[in-house]
Amino acid sequence: MNQAERLEYLIDALLRESPQYKRVQLPGADRFDLLRALMNVRPPLPVSEEFLKVQDDYLKEVNALRGITDLECLTPVRGNLYLWQGDITTLKCDAIVNAANSQLLGCFRPLHSCIDNCIHTYAGVQLRLKCAELMEQQGHEEPTGRAKITPAYNLPSKFVLHTVGPIVDGALTQAHCDLLASCYRACLELAEENGCGSVAFCAISTGVFGFPKEPAAEIAVNTVEEWLKTHHSSMKIVFTAYSDRSLEIYRQVLDR
Repeated sequence: MNQAERLEYLIDALLRESPQYKRVQLPGADRFDLLRALMNVRPPLPVSEEFLKVQDDYLKEVNALRGITDLECLTPVRGNLYLWQGDITTLKCDAIVNAANSQLLGCFRPLHSCIDNCIHTYAGVQLRLKCAELMEQQGHEEPTGRAKITPAYNLPSKFVLHTVGPIVDGALTQAHCDLLASCYRACLELAEENGCGSVAFCAISTGVFGFPKEPAAEIAVNTVEEWLKTHHSSMKIVFTAYSDRSLEIYRQVLDR
């Protein structure tokens, strides 16, 4: 199969699985957007090996064409700390961090721009299946400030670290700050346990969860530096910024 044939195979398979979406229209969307939307809404159901083979071949080529940045090509800003602007799903390192929700199953909103949606899209449907397996074993929603680790499947990283950050709805409190710091420590602990030599962090909780960007960046940098020092760790840490504003905030914090 070529890429166009793989795309049509995947769309057809998902529509046969969920025929209620056959008449759904996505204004302005292309065929990849349709595939992504169908993947977004797909529950964690068993999937055939044939589907996974076609999906993996398709996504590997898609991800390669999107462009992959290797951590080894970046220059640290100080010590083992890196600052990089871009899409975390295109970064090649040992682990990337996903700002998850408490269900830990990914974002079910079709074509949503959140990091949770993007990571599940470009990793493939098996990521949601793995997360569902972990949640079934746990028996309850994921608490704020903890973390889980899964394979990254079709992403250029090896692992995804899933953490649920605090939701700030109103004034920022010390409890919010403590929980955010716990997210970073939990991810670092899991990364170390799994032999990761590098971790790329998104700006946890600063999107729809409403944590102010400036204090979030300070907590991120301070918590990571303290953990690295306490654990005598040489782990490489990337703070990823998607927007120019986030990049500038991290720069200001790291320059202090």
